[in-house]
Amino acid sequence: METPLIGISPNIEKVRKQIERVANTSLNVLICGETGVGKEVVVMQLYFKSNRCNKAFVKVNCAAMPDTLLESEMFGYERGAFTGAERRTRGKFEQAHEGVLFLDEIGDMSLPLQSKLLHALQDGRFTRLGSEKEVSTDTWVITATNRDLKADVAAGRFREDLYYRLSTITLHIEALRNRKEDIPLLIEYYSKIYATKREGKHSNPLSSTTIEKLMHQNWPGNVRELQNVLQRLIILGDSEAAIANLIAPANTLGTSQKSPISESNSANCVDYFWLKSGGLLNGDFSLRAIRKKASNIVERRIISQVLVKTGWNRSKATKILGISYKSLLSKIQELGLQRPLEL
Repeated sequence: METPLIGISPNIEKVRKQIERVANTSLNVLICGETGVGKEVVVMQLYFKSNRCNKAFVKVNCAAMPDTLLESEMFGYERGAFTGAERRTRGKFEQAHEGVLFLDEIGDMSLPLQSKLLHALQDGRFTRLGSEKEVSTDTWVITATNRDLKADVAAGRFREDLYYRLSTITLHIEALRNRKEDIPLLIEYYSKIYATKREGKHSNPLSSTTIEKLMHQNWPGNVRELQNVLQRLIILGDSEAAIANLIAPANTLGTSQKSPISESNSANCVDYFWLKSGGLLNGDFSLRAIRKKASNIVERRIISQVLVKTGWNRSKATKILGISYKSLLSKIQELGLQRPLEL
């Protein structure tokens, strides 16, 4: 399903025009922007508007697997190339022949694999793992990253020649906080989709007050975070309580705002945790119980927002949070966190 590029901001208008000019050229395109800004929407726009739209579209997330697996995934392998390789397998490059290969998070690819990718892009030929025979392919390669690849090139983390090969055309998508005029249109579009998914249940449109509050958020998780909040607002209802619980904590991560537990409002935070813990209602005055409940509330907020910011890439989230992969999975289950619906 093709998702439209929503927005009226100068940045989105510029990207929309670039898509029209580039779609049928098959020039390598690099799409840059923070996590959650809508890079994949731009990729799909390029694909559907190109003369390759009836051919294969293949996506590879370069950050989601180790190098050894990524190499075999991209270029394929021969039977016996490694333990478990029981038959010849075509890689993503071959699968995308005459179509589009989308390499997401290209900035996370290792230097050795970058070298092999460069040769494939230069010559249109490569070898499967365990083979000496070259394979030719006509594939339009589109890449995306949330990293500053120029800085990575300067630091020696990314090959300069590969960077220039990938960035024949560069499209940059601004963060949502820099194009707030797009927010009402995004709200209208996604609210209709999420209301439809409620399977006939009645859903009231968001009030102008709510839309105004949504427009004044920083949205560190960008459009993806806005989608997540909209889904929950539609489920919980457009109420002051729902808005306060969903919006206020969601925009403290990664901002320069003061911590909510500052000296000036510490009493309010104590009241908040006390009420959340159910201490007054349950007659449980145990500091240990309250501390545990407060800890869960904070952990749920932080882990939820890190997952949103990383697009639910658990490997990246573990690095940010400083915990093991197993511990993160345990926390996700314990705190009842759920990945938002993907469109």
